[in-house]
Amino acid sequence: MTSGDLLTYYDDRTGERFGLTPGELGAWTAATSALLTEGCGLGPGDTAAVLLPPHWQTAAVLLGAWSAGMRLSIRGWATAGLTPAGDPLDVTFVERRRVGNWLDEVPDGRHQFVLGLAPHGEATGDVPPGYRDYTSSLRPYLGVHPPRHEFQEHLPAVADGTTYREYAQTAAAVAERNGIRSGDRVLIDTAEQEQPLIWLLGPLSVGASIVLCAHLDASLLDDRIAREGITQVLR
Repeated sequence: MTSGDLLTYYDDRTGERFGLTPGELGAWTAATSALLTEGCGLGPGDTAAVLLPPHWQTAAVLLGAWSAGMRLSIRGWATAGLTPAGDPLDVTFVERRRVGNWLDEVPDGRHQFVLGLAPHGEATGDVPPGYRDYTSSLRPYLGVHPPRHEFQEHLPAVADGTTYREYAQTAAAVAERNGIRSGDRVLIDTAEQEQPLIWLLGPLSVGASIVLCAHLDASLLDDRIAREGITQVLR
């Protein structure tokens, strides 16, 4: 393996490779949690919609929102939303190219953040009206410890009412079903595995590291498996 990354992201269409160590992913997660709690005044029981594809920044958004005790509606690039009709949203995280596209049903939130998903987390240059750029908003909170709250496993982790305890158990079951164990390094084709339970929480729940591959070029697969020390492949 070439690095100590906990999460490595490739985009074979652009040639991007970006890695986060456990400490770096933890810093982005903590900053996102602080943005939501200190910056937005949100916390346990509040609802967030995440309309983002598998990406290292998506991991920070999801883990940060869950660290704040929030209830998430997870909507990837192709999946339908989980939030019941009329259910109020406290915050939304949306990929920039989805905003203003009439084909997409982008929900409104009291707080709205847009992500350009740039290679190194650069700010989005064109922020739509009513939105804030996620990475720019996050910067003041990097290195800041978010307020601690008493974590309550019985609270819903997602919009269908699944609790944090149940969600953690499901993540562990996903890892077991896919043969993922502690110390594994798991290569994941994002086009085939869009659900965070599979591409993020399953591996993390058992202490595995993740190599996310967007627009996976099959001709690069063998070299990447060797270069990254891959032990499991999910396609």
